[in-house]
Amino acid sequence: MTKPNNCDHSLAYQSSHLLNMDHTITMEVDESTESRNQARLRILELANMISVPMSLNAIVRLNIPDAIWQNGANIPLSASQILSSSSSRLSHTADAENLQRILRLLTSHGVFNEHADDHSGDRKYSLTDVGRTLVTDSSGLSYGAYVLQHHQERLMRAWPLVHEAVLDASVEPFVKANGGVTAYECYGKDEEMNGLMLSAMSGVSVPFMKALLDGYDGFDGVEKLVDVGGSAGDCLRMILEKHGNIKEGINFDLPEVVARAPNIPGVTHVGGDMFQKIPTADAIFMKWILTTWTDEECKLIMTNCNKALPKGGKLIACEPVLPEKSDDSHRTRALLAGDIFVMTIYRAKGKHRTEEEFRKLGIAAGFSHFRAFYVDYFYTVLEFQK
Repeated sequence: MTKPNNCDHSLAYQSSHLLNMDHTITMEVDESTESRNQARLRILELANMISVPMSLNAIVRLNIPDAIWQNGANIPLSASQILSSSSSRLSHTADAENLQRILRLLTSHGVFNEHADDHSGDRKYSLTDVGRTLVTDSSGLSYGAYVLQHHQERLMRAWPLVHEAVLDASVEPFVKANGGVTAYECYGKDEEMNGLMLSAMSGVSVPFMKALLDGYDGFDGVEKLVDVGGSAGDCLRMILEKHGNIKEGINFDLPEVVARAPNIPGVTHVGGDMFQKIPTADAIFMKWILTTWTDEECKLIMTNCNKALPKGGKLIACEPVLPEKSDDSHRTRALLAGDIFVMTIYRAKGKHRTEEEFRKLGIAAGFSHFRAFYVDYFYTVLEFQK
């Protein structure tokens, strides 16, 4: 018999040791318990979670919500009926069985209602309130563009690199995945990508602004209002239409942005840099600005706002606000997921913040009073008064 060499002996020992470890682990954990079954089920659900947003992306691309909605009818339709409807605009090769598989998954996440016939086995689908957010309204808007914008190829490249934001926070995963180019630079160079982003922001912004104007009275008494980062001025237009007391509105954004902004009665478009100087006004409004900047950058922006306001003037910022404690509610999950999106795509050290973190930023920028108004489950109105 050939005597084993030291290497063989070492491998044999390691193998035996691993087997003993496996045996020990197996003996210590009873995999038949309810808790272990639930744990295995949950980790498999999480590992396959990418199926959910990509299926959502698929139904928007296929125009499924509009095909079911049919101008408010929302009549339950089978996958075959959806494919044959005029709204779907799909080819004759479209596969109803595969569409039904997608519809079933999204039904389990509350996007569709499933109407099953126990005798025939047929399944039909209608939209839930969640699904209705994807229906195109009379202005051509929906949350559908937001879904598509989040799943563009350049953005998707960044997700396998999320761990890089931990290893090196100086460069965003998006930048590393896209040859050193930032997301904002991509928007500036790619008209199609920028157009989708603007459509996405409009689709989300309009419902929020309606909730804001119905549930917040902080614009009362304001005569001159600046919207920082106002893009085309749509939000400022909505505010002025609701509040006749505002005599002058200033839409403040980068020069190249306001150069394309349309004429709006009562609104002056002003180009500039919020890190340098902000136009003076009774109140300053901004929406979804602070979340993509670092704490130091936010302090600078807010300090410039403070300088532009008279005593008693206020900064009205609409931002996602994280809860102090983590839980498994839909709201907390949506906010924390949005935070990771910012970290991955826009700024590794830009972030969603808690109410207390915003309060401290306000104090550091020179504001003496702070209030938060929860008019929306995702975006909070933050009022900083000088």
